[in-house]
Amino acid sequence: MIKHKIEIDEVCKSCEGTGLYVGLGERDGVGVVCYKCKGTGCYHFVYEYEDFKKRLPRKDIKWVIEYNPGICVGLGNNRYQFEDFGGMSFVDWKGGKPFQVGMEMRKFVCPAWWYQGVDYSKKPEWDWCNSSWGSSFSDCRYFKAKDKCWEKWDKKYTKND
Repeated sequence: MIKHKIEIDEVCKSCEGTGLYVGLGERDGVGVVCYKCKGTGCYHFVYEYEDFKKRLPRKDIKWVIEYNPGICVGLGNNRYQFEDFGGMSFVDWKGGKPFQVGMEMRKFVCPAWWYQGVDYSKKPEWDWCNSSWGSSFSDCRYFKAKDKCWEKWDKKYTKND
């Protein structure tokens, strides 16, 4: 295990090298000593790392999801199955299997919610999605029928051979 260390003295970004910080609470010519550089104007940046050789093993993971949109995922005392959250087995993921259409977390999120985080270019921009602008996806009046949204999304992104 070879460790490397990079050390750099740089202009403090918090105070722009002045040693004094002026934020929302400082007014009328009052400044406060910068917490990051302790008033020196110079920030000593230290980064330590080791060379990457290969992905390290995990023995505690059984299932892999592509993305977590911000919900609790797990079996919940056998209330759920891994497949309820989309994704694939750890063995498939470790073997290099790619995530595909149909492996989304469809039971819990709509296409707009999912693809906002996974691939923004595939996030639908349907009129009804924009009608709930400024609120959460689950507040959408169509969220309870998200399976219909997934059907519409599938028509655009699933090839029927």
